[in-house]
This record gives sequence, structure tokens and C-alpha cells, in this order.
Amino acid sequence: MSGEKAAQPLSFPHPEPDGFRPKIWPVFIPFAGCATRCLFCAQEAQTGARPRPLEELRREIAGRFSGPPGPGPAPELAFYGGTFTALPRPEQDAFMFLAARLKSEGLVSRVRCSTRPDAVNAAGLARLRAFGLDVLELGIQSFAPGPLEASRRGYAQEEALRGCRLTREAGLELGVQLMPGLPGMREEDFAEDIRLCLEARPVMVRLYPCLVLEGTGLAEEWRKGGFIPWSMDQVMLALPPAILALWERGIPVIRLGLCPEAELEGKILAGPRHPALGQMLRAQALFLYLSERLPPPEELAGRAFHVPRRTQGEFFGQRGALKISYARRGLDPAGVRWWDRDYFELSSCQSPGKQANSAQYEFGQS
Repeated sequence: MSGEKAAQPLSFPHPEPDGFRPKIWPVFIPFAGCATRCLFCAQEAQTGARPRPLEELRREIAGRFSGPPGPGPAPELAFYGGTFTALPRPEQDAFMFLAARLKSEGLVSRVRCSTRPDAVNAAGLARLRAFGLDVLELGIQSFAPGPLEASRRGYAQEEALRGCRLTREAGLELGVQLMPGLPGMREEDFAEDIRLCLEARPVMVRLYPCLVLEGTGLAEEWRKGGFIPWSMDQVMLALPPAILALWERGIPVIRLGLCPEAELEGKILAGPRHPALGQMLRAQALFLYLSERLPPPEELAGRAFHVPRRTQGEFFGQRGALKISYARRGLDPAGVRWWDRDYFELSSCQSPGKQANSAQYEFGQS
């Protein structure tokens, strides 16, 4: 190379926290323990499960785990869809006695449940922890007073924060579920939700953009013009910075949007729904992260950018939607090369006409 000094390689990790993602065996208890039905809630459509006698569910769990442990890690047993900590104490105990036995036999690895933040207290959480509960996911939905009141959640910000604190103090892993786009929610309200969520120190977060589902009170409000759901553009602007903020604090986002259920698709009346929503949001969050770390466009010319192969399905976004954004940022998509290392690296400048070993790297294709 001429007298110019070659740029040095620049390396940085993927922002998403590493961590084992356990296999979860969910047990859905729709509306069990729920004192009221929330404005937006349609558990049967969201979970694909209908309410059933709890004793029948316990027999099903026992039958599912009746044999010896199978190969590989044992799954987690999870109780979703209701307000587990508001079940009558004998029902909670019956489920937890069964879960404790399955754990002792090595048939399940851990136990988790979901509940409302106003349905927990120190004594009840200590009892569940003693039974063997490991993870408590709180359906916070929002910390903001306006959206909480408009959604008729029945608790205030103080109770939501208290539920998070009590969960940690009980020695349980805290999961937080948030619902951007609730009635009355502004983008700044959601940004404040993320700030308070970070202060609550959960070990995992789920983000469910609010949808209008048939059979809910929210559907009635929507039909009367009293509720306008967030647009896809609003979601794509508000959520990626939130995802990145959580990643950078070591908090994985374990779910983006509702799980695709056959019954759910026919119940969606309005709202930001897309089959590739998770891919789109993760890709945009990664783009924000890389944009902050890449050098100015003029320093990117002639340099190859090596990208972990595991991100190949989402790096350029859904159907390559982010290729133009990367090009505008100065990163030529043709210079992206996939490799089997788990970090990103911008190579040093190459001599004219000289490229990286094609036997070791592949040019990006999408």
C-alpha cells in the first residue's frame, strides 16, 4: 500500500445477551385466578387453549411426565394464561406439589408462572419459592398511570414497581411483560416504561404490541372510534431502541409479539401485526447498534465487514429491507461476509484488487 496507514480492524460483540434458552412446556390456565377480564384480553385466542378444570390439567401434566427423564436437558414447566398467585391456596399448592415432585425426579428442570403485579405479597412468594418456583413473570403491561387507567388494569404504578421488588426479594427470577400501544399510551410513555423496567432489573422481558382482538372490551372501544392502535411505523420507531437498551443491560427479550395461533389470526381486528415482526424489530435494533459503532462512511470504503453467521436470517431485515439503510450508512451490502465467529469485525483496508480469502469467507447473499 502507498504511504497511507491502513485502518485497523474494528471488533465488537453482538449486543444480545448470551444465555441458555430452555425448552418450556407450557400449561395454560386461561382466566384462572383472574378477578376481572382486562380490556385487551382474549386468552383463548392468544394461547389456543380453552378453560378446563384444574384437576384435569394436573392429571394431564402427571401423564405427560410419567416416564423416565428423556435425553437432553429437562424442560421448564410453566403456568401461563391466568393469575397463578391469585388461585385459591389449595389449587396453588396442588400444582406446586406436583411440580416439586417432577423436579425431584429430574423430569422438569425449573418451574415458572405468570401473574399480575398486584396479586403478589411477600408471604405468598416465599411459600411458592419454598415449593420450588424459580421464575415469576409479571404482566406489568405498563408502568404509566394514563395507560393503566385507560386499560382498566386496576392497579397503579406503585403497585407495579412493588410487585417487581417483592419478586426479587423473594429470590425469584423476575420476568416483565410490557404492552406498547395500550389505550392512552404515547411513545414517551413507553420509553419511560423501559426506563423503569431497567430499574426493576428483570432477567427477561416480553414485548407484546397491543392488538385489537374480537370479543374484548378493546374491540368495542375500537368500533366506537375510542381507540386507535399504534401503527406499524410507530412500533418500528419505538421498539428497536427499547430492545437495544435491554440488550445492552444484559436483559434478553424472549418474545416479540403474540405467538402465532390458528385461532388468533382470525380474531385480530386491528393493530401492528406482521408474521415477521420479531425478525424486523431485532434487525432494526441491531442496525441501531452497528450504526453507533461503525466509523464514518468515508472510512468504510474498501473494507469488508464480517458478520456472525447466526444473524444471517435477520441482519438485512425482512426481505432485505435494511440493505438501503446500511448502504446509506456507508456499509456496502456486497462487502458483508458471514463467518462462524460470534462477533462483528470490520477488516483493515485492502490493497487495490485484493480481497479476503474466498475459501474462508462467503459474500453476503440475501
